Amino acid sequence: MSDELTHLDAQGRARMVDVSDKDVTAREAVASARVRMRPETVAALQAGATKKGDVLATARIAGIQAAKRTPELIPLCHHVALSSVEVRFDAREDSVEIETVARAKDKTGVEMEALTAASVAALTIYDMLKAIDRGMTIEHVRLETKTGGARGDYRRDAETASKK
Repeated sequence: MSDELTHLDAQGRARMVDVSDKDVTAREAVASARVRMRPETVAALQAGATKKGDVLATARIAGIQAAKRTPELIPLCHHVALSSVEVRFDAREDSVEIETVARAKDKTGVEMEALTAASVAALTIYDMLKAIDRGMTIEHVRLETKTGGARGDYRRDAETASKK
């Protein structure tokens, strides 16, 4: 695997990578994020006692919409023909865990789409709950796994294990 910066030309200027010679393959990326909040905030969320409506349904739609708009938000991203985007939530005692899955059959990966979905879902949760808990934090927005493409698969837990 090459560590060269492919988004820079020979003069160091930003450029969009040419993927025209790459093969179309099935690609999938899983990303995650966490919104840490007070336990009372999680309880209000689970009870549906928030003023702005169904927080998780809105955050799910926001995450899906964000994945679809990734090339508009991240300057050098290619448009990818997404075949699906999933946004899942797991309410814990003092947080909401977010997991997103982006899939496509295309010439380039869907990592940025999965990460964008997780980020915007987290931001939406914050926005909808900030009236009752301004101290929330968004943590650990990260790529968990990726499959497909010439560089092979990536798994966060495998990377972590290899560094021990």
